[in-house]
Amino acid sequence: MARLLLLCAASRLVLLAAVAAIPPPEEAARMARYVLHSCDWGALATLSAQEGLRGRPFANIFSLSDGPPGPCGGSGVPYLYLTDMEISVQDLEVNSNASLTVSLAQTPYCRKHRYDPQNPLCAHIIFVGSIVKVNDSEADLAKKALFTRHPEMESWPKDHNWFFAKFNITNIWVLDYFGGLKIVTPEEYYSVKP
Repeated sequence: MARLLLLCAASRLVLLAAVAAIPPPEEAARMARYVLHSCDWGALATLSAQEGLRGRPFANIFSLSDGPPGPCGGSGVPYLYLTDMEISVQDLEVNSNASLTVSLAQTPYCRKHRYDPQNPLCAHIIFVGSIVKVNDSEADLAKKALFTRHPEMESWPKDHNWFFAKFNITNIWVLDYFGGLKIVTPEEYYSVKP
């Protein structure tokens, strides 16, 4: 376990060093992949199924990963570790549609350049799609992706019935420069490396 933590810390330093070299604004698909791979968490918005909020938007923070940290790139698939006990997961059981926002504001990049999180130069990506449980063949990949970035997850209470899920992307919007959002198709997104 200590070796894994050292590997994670070393990979994290490599990732932080790479943050200075973000893709140019004309490469929106690459930017989307880069931002997701650079982020450890995102804001997941669901349509609430909770009494008193039913049908209203509800956002919550979730840890995520598209692969182990480092410059190797990741898969581009946002993986999550979820439990049915969580309020947003209960929403997803009624309606699996959601949006996921990730932002370079959580990395040193925006702080270094003194970009406010709302500044378009502090790139953020909005994914729209649905949350689905991963199948058995993908579970090991999701586990490696999440537990290398979030090692404490491995010790979370087993009686909470945790499961691995992924965000099934159908639409992607990129805001990384002035002039408005850029639309990237999932095909474009998955065909590039960050």
